[in-house]
Amino acid sequence: MEKEDDLFVPRQVTTEENFAPGHRACIGCGEALAVRYVCKALGKNVIIVTATGCIEIFSSLLPQTSWQVAWIHTLFENVAAVMSGIESAYKVRVRKGKIPDKNVKFVGFGGDGATTDIGLQALSGAMERGHDFLYVCYDNEAYMNTGIQRSSSTPYGAWTTTAPVGKKSSIGQVTWKKNMPEIAVAHNIPYVATACPSYPLDLMAKVKRGAEMDGPAYIHILSVCPTGWRSPTNITIELGRLAVETGVFPLYEVINGEYNLSVDLPDLKPIREYLKKQGRFKHLNDDTIATIQTRVEEEYVKLREKAGVK
Repeated sequence: MEKEDDLFVPRQVTTEENFAPGHRACIGCGEALAVRYVCKALGKNVIIVTATGCIEIFSSLLPQTSWQVAWIHTLFENVAAVMSGIESAYKVRVRKGKIPDKNVKFVGFGGDGATTDIGLQALSGAMERGHDFLYVCYDNEAYMNTGIQRSSSTPYGAWTTTAPVGKKSSIGQVTWKKNMPEIAVAHNIPYVATACPSYPLDLMAKVKRGAEMDGPAYIHILSVCPTGWRSPTNITIELGRLAVETGVFPLYEVINGEYNLSVDLPDLKPIREYLKKQGRFKHLNDDTIATIQTRVEEEYVKLREKAGVK
């Protein structure tokens, strides 16, 4: 169950849109919704660095922009490097008395490609060095902006344009999804969490906690992509909830190494309920679905054990 004392309540959520409407995201884009919630939780006193990807493309077609806060676009691979450089420069200028310390928050945004693949080296270095920042990964499980190519975050069995289903392979993606939150935990940073815009109050509470931590914080947000997932545009919230309820994407946080489940589900829904609503999985046979079900259940048991749940 969700822990109500840890959540935002509606009256605490600002009506101000720091990520303004009018952008060019696809209909039903879970990523745009997630960015909106994250920006609401962060407020104005922030500098955001965003990697090349869907967010940058649909939000900043000059001369227009949806960003109502300080925002920098950089390359796929170096969000964490740019962000840590800005954070270091700010601290130096404060220490030398050049500027007052206004407790600015430094935040990096990247998709799963820019985070789990191309930008992992820079992100790992920034976490290891202990920079004071929040990094948010928007995980739509493929390189959607450039044509639905597979990433290391693409789930087993999913169709993509570079992991297609055909005569040579009836599976699609043949590797299991990289567990990026656990990689972040392995860096011994103060805060790691998973979130989903289908649970908006939980998401915003985690962003607030992560931004207020001293040192690196990492939040991994599942972002439903109707275009790449081949799903109806009006079930984005439903799909996000099913991802949590089936155990495909459990919600939890790790504070100084201690695991806590945000939503505890001792009885998971069948994985088929989640898969059947997405065209990218329509080719899967019963045996493959059973294999995925077993894997999900095993990983969920491991997570509950880490959280001390019996």
